[in-house]
Amino acid sequence: MMGYLGYGGFSWIGMLVNMVIMLAIVVGFIFLVIWAVRRTSGNNHQPVIQGSSSPSAKEIAQARYAKGEITRDEYQQILTDLTK
Repeated sequence: MMGYLGYGGFSWIGMLVNMVIMLAIVVGFIFLVIWAVRRTSGNNHQPVIQGSSSPSAKEIAQARYAKGEITRDEYQQILTDLTK
């Protein structure tokens, strides 16, 4: 009985563990290389928003009014000036 479970009895478990570890190392290395290439390439493709890239004067005035930076009278004056 001892001869059957001796040195080679469970050697396939060790081989399987070694294969899993090697596969994890290889996959990790591949992801590291991909990450490094993307990081250093400088091609940071930002999604392009349809329409204008900068907010309009009316949108800026609305945002400032919403934040409390300008009063209602100032906001209405800005809108009046923009429609002229």
